[in-house]
Amino acid sequence: MRPIIFCCLVVFGACATTRGTPAPEKPVPVRPWVKNLKPAADRIISHTLKENRGYQRLEQLCDGIGHRLSGSKSLNKAIQWALKVLGDDKQENVHSEPVMVPRWVRGKESLELLKPRREPLVMLGLGGSVGTRRSGLKAEVVVVQNEEELEKLGAGAKGKIVLFNNPMPSYDPVKGSGYGNTVRFRVHGPSMAAKHGAKGVLVRSVTAHSLRSPHTGATRYAKDVKQIPAAAITIEDAEMIARLVASGQKVVVRLKMAARNRGKVPSANVIAELRGRELPDEVVVIGGHLDSWDVGQGAHDDATGVVMAMEALRILRELDLRPRRTVRVVLWTNEENGLAGGRAYAKDHSTQLDKHVAAIESDSGGFYPVGFSIDMENKARLTVAAETLQELLPLFESIGPMAIKQGYSGADISPMKPYNVPLMGFRVDGKDYFNYHHSHADTLDKVDPTEFSHCIASMATMAYVLAEMPGTLSQTGVR
Repeated sequence: MRPIIFCCLVVFGACATTRGTPAPEKPVPVRPWVKNLKPAADRIISHTLKENRGYQRLEQLCDGIGHRLSGSKSLNKAIQWALKVLGDDKQENVHSEPVMVPRWVRGKESLELLKPRREPLVMLGLGGSVGTRRSGLKAEVVVVQNEEELEKLGAGAKGKIVLFNNPMPSYDPVKGSGYGNTVRFRVHGPSMAAKHGAKGVLVRSVTAHSLRSPHTGATRYAKDVKQIPAAAITIEDAEMIARLVASGQKVVVRLKMAARNRGKVPSANVIAELRGRELPDEVVVIGGHLDSWDVGQGAHDDATGVVMAMEALRILRELDLRPRRTVRVVLWTNEENGLAGGRAYAKDHSTQLDKHVAAIESDSGGFYPVGFSIDMENKARLTVAAETLQELLPLFESIGPMAIKQGYSGADISPMKPYNVPLMGFRVDGKDYFNYHHSHADTLDKVDPTEFSHCIASMATMAYVLAEMPGTLSQTGVR
């Protein structure tokens, strides 16, 4: 089944994991060409951990500009900020590439419990949702946990607001967050409920930890069903409503949403390069997405990924480490609610993608780094690439234990997969990420400066190594 991509992490998998992932059982001998890269890698890491501008630039993006929803003035401001900063860093080929993106406007919204008592409830409309009429939607709430319970309810959903009260499991160091399985109700819940005649949908926020904080995110309407309003509510309120209904009480709410879809508007991807000294047409892409949801500051999702790539390029230039191949920063637009930036990049550069030797995306937050994932269309070449990456891990020993995983690696880079580009996801300790994800709590204070410096060092080192190594990841000859 093809993953559904609307947000910073892969939906059917976990890019983030915990620190200290076990090393492979069989140690791989360090090859001479890897040893030759060690002095430069040590230099990058040492310099970055001693001094970098990462947190300062996070302040500029998060505090100075704030959240950056596709089509908004703040996203346009962020694009101009990135172009200026990259220009001031004396990067090469700094420019923007136009992309048309959807503009969804939240507007005023509210949710009120009317029966069995009156009380305002905390909510966030789901991205892309239609709105209600001005007077709102007043209806009884019915509660289901999953598809089976919805099917069993059947006609009982007609004229009601369906609450999907499906809990996200606690974080597991081995299995990950469980986000991919739980998020299906946020994405598909409105269309599921509309098929049974529901008038609206409430979704338990996709998080395992809450201080009565709602988490938004994109929803997607099926083409053959009516579009109905949809909003996320907190874990606490979802559980309260479920208890009331289970006790036999009638629960009635009024949902008001002024949300509107305003069509397509211009936006842009941002590009900058450190041109390769020998093979400038061969490219290693590093990047994250500039857009965010319209709550919080989009700090972990994905200001850290954006600044990580920008700062990695600046450090390589500052250290006068110009590798054989070109390192290209790509800051994508519209990852959260459309993936237009990632698709546009793959389309606009389709004739050059055979020269893309790797594409690394950071979209799991700025927590402590634990490794990289790798994915490719050609499975035989994927195996070779994973083995080659495994051989590079000794270069990162001063940062900490790292591991290589095979699997889905990022939303923005995914449109390049059919072109057999090696896709890499930057993996971090993910135990806290979904506490803040798509919520008002995703703010700069949640980013630890020391952990973020380790992220920048890891990204800069991997970018340099892939651009400097004698062959490419999926070439058997390099091993």
